Amino acid sequence: MELTEIKSLESFISENVEVSILDEDGDDKAPFVKKEIIKAELCPDGTHLRIYFDRLQFFAVPLTAEVAISDDIWSAFDPQAGLTYVVKKRKWS
Repeated sequence: MELTEIKSLESFISENVEVSILDEDGDDKAPFVKKEIIKAELCPDGTHLRIYFDRLQFFAVPLTAEVAISDDIWSAFDPQAGLTYVVKKRKWS
């Protein structure tokens, strides 16, 4: 994952989103959950991108993940674990 791909996540910060982790078959490891991203930053050892939903809860996405970006969806595929981390913009009240 390159710095430009990390910066592309900035358009999702402070947005209403749905997040999930999918396995290699595209099945949910966890159901999509409504969240708000408050920040994204590198972990202390520089191996993962942390996507924070509050002060304590976050996704830790390996920097080696392959990122795909559109206006409404940010996803990162970790080939080692066979997992895809998905963040989708969502409009709800």
